[in-house]
Amino acid sequence: MARIRVAILGAGRIAQHMADTLVKMAADSRYADLVEPYAVAARDAGRAADFAAKYGFPVSYGSYEELVADPNVDLVYIATPHNLHAEQAILCMKAGKGVLVEKAFGANAAQARKMISVSKETGMLCTEAIWTRYMPSRAIIDKILTSGAIGEIQAIDANLCYPTTAKARITDPALAGGALLDVGVYPINFIDMIMHNAPIARIESSMRAYETGVDAHNSMTFYYENGVMATAQSSILCHSDRMGSVWGTDGYMACQNINNVEAIDVYDGNHAVVAHYDVPSQLTGYEYEVAAAAQAVIDGRIECEEMPHADTLRIMELMDSLRNDWGLAYPFER
Repeated sequence: MARIRVAILGAGRIAQHMADTLVKMAADSRYADLVEPYAVAARDAGRAADFAAKYGFPVSYGSYEELVADPNVDLVYIATPHNLHAEQAILCMKAGKGVLVEKAFGANAAQARKMISVSKETGMLCTEAIWTRYMPSRAIIDKILTSGAIGEIQAIDANLCYPTTAKARITDPALAGGALLDVGVYPINFIDMIMHNAPIARIESSMRAYETGVDAHNSMTFYYENGVMATAQSSILCHSDRMGSVWGTDGYMACQNINNVEAIDVYDGNHAVVAHYDVPSQLTGYEYEVAAAAQAVIDGRIECEEMPHADTLRIMELMDSLRNDWGLAYPFER
């Protein structure tokens, strides 16, 4: 079967990471028959042409409309600010293209519902590119916890913080900026993957606002109906250890860097390391979401099992509820 031709919509920093990934996948025997780096589109034709030349993409476009009109494009990776994802994903799907949408999937749950609705109407793939959901580390963590190595789970703690206020996109409320949608989505997903969609009884949260009004630092506590208590923090003001910890009745597990788990240590009740796990080496870490999306396109599926529509929508609704508690609405929501 022909390879899935992948295009990138947007030419910023994260688009460059994806381009590097696609080039490496095309040169790797595990993925070479699956994906083909094909095109890039930006609002500036010169910028798109420079991007394509840098990464060896055969095609570039100076508008998104030209990209979606290209019949050779099978899958579009959307690499623009959060507030633009919905309109661009819908544009692509209505033109017969599957979409891999960078996290956060949209700016709010209403946008997510529209995207999922169009996916169902058109039969086009629409999946969220939150890479931790697709990585092998997810299965390793599940195996450790189901083995009973730390006993019964009682609490979870996760954080992800980077000082990124120098980036205009991060602090601009019109672009759905702030810590929550940019980095807070990762500790929330880390917890959610461990809890396997367990119902939450109540949530307590707080945030510190940046001068533009977006959330600069936030803290969340989730009280699950089964008794587990989970805490999460994210910030655009400071560095953190990026750890994800699961605490049980017989020991605990520590994951180094929840944004891209590097290693996992299991401790007993005496704080001695009883097991250490290294995650498999990777090209960039993005290859897993690309491979899953490409295979879904081949199979004619509209969602990926690693991040089904229901999970994406549930996380978006959760983040909406947090912002509602903080009194944080983006200008385009008012």
